[in-house]
Amino acid sequence: MRNYASFPAVLCLLAALLFGASTPVSKALLSTIGPLTLAGLFYLGAAIAVLPVSFHGGSAELRRDRRQLRLLGSAVVFGGVIGPVLFLLGLRLALAASVSLWLNTETVATTLIAWAFFQEHLDRRTWIAAGLVVLGGGLLAAPEGVTGLRAGGLVALACVCWGLDNNLTALVSGFTPAQTTAIKGVIAGSVNLALGMTIEGRVPGARALGVALLVGALSYGVSIMLYISGAQQLGATRSQLIFSTSPFMGMALAWTLLDEPAHPAQLGAAGLMAMGIYLMLTARHGPEHGHMAMSHTHSHRHDDGHHNHNGATPSPCR
Repeated sequence: MRNYASFPAVLCLLAALLFGASTPVSKALLSTIGPLTLAGLFYLGAAIAVLPVSFHGGSAELRRDRRQLRLLGSAVVFGGVIGPVLFLLGLRLALAASVSLWLNTETVATTLIAWAFFQEHLDRRTWIAAGLVVLGGGLLAAPEGVTGLRAGGLVALACVCWGLDNNLTALVSGFTPAQTTAIKGVIAGSVNLALGMTIEGRVPGARALGVALLVGALSYGVSIMLYISGAQQLGATRSQLIFSTSPFMGMALAWTLLDEPAHPAQLGAAGLMAMGIYLMLTARHGPEHGHMAMSHTHSHRHDDGHHNHNGATPSPCR
């Protein structure tokens, strides 16, 4: 019998590659599609991708609970409506490689929000890790002057929104990961697309429209399902460590696909952030989890990756 022990890791790695590719491709799409419209198309594409598997599972009783609906609604607003627009506004101002690395700030934001509002304990190692990631982000922004600071600030605010999303959806019960992703995609995608059509006033061509929906389907829809499938077998710690390579993949793809120059600041920041992310993801875990009881992903939730309020690291979200 063949050994399939490495298959879950391959799934998580493929999920990281799909998500990491979204940043350089988004940079290219921003030349023809406005940030609001593009954010809307991405999330609608994600909804389309997960819709076929979103009709079963979960708890109908919990889905009617008002508290659960408020939590999910808040996650949709922060993570689905506000976060992606701030991210794309920052991406429009900076190199895709730098923005890819700035996305590491989301892990820091999620961790600090969990500490500040959800009574999660952070040890000294985690604080050092957060400092390394923030230092790397500053190193990236400094050479670009005011523009770099503005871009980095917008991406950091987007990561704070996604950090709130992570923590809120970690408390949501009754919805499967596919259901949460579909709801977030339909609502947030429709809102941003409507705002984009009204404010930006540009209707993308058929080719750009198709590419944007495809990126949303693959990078925000299929990527999530692959990650969850791998993490269910691999466990929270190892799966999150593998997925945390996605910003670095995005940086490499920006250099190759967009022919962006590799700056020394990016290489230095990548080293600091990689060290910080590794320390953070390994410091906050107790025994390895082999189940998927309470969790979230950047399409996050209570049942797809790890439990943020119990000391595990949240899975990627968006």
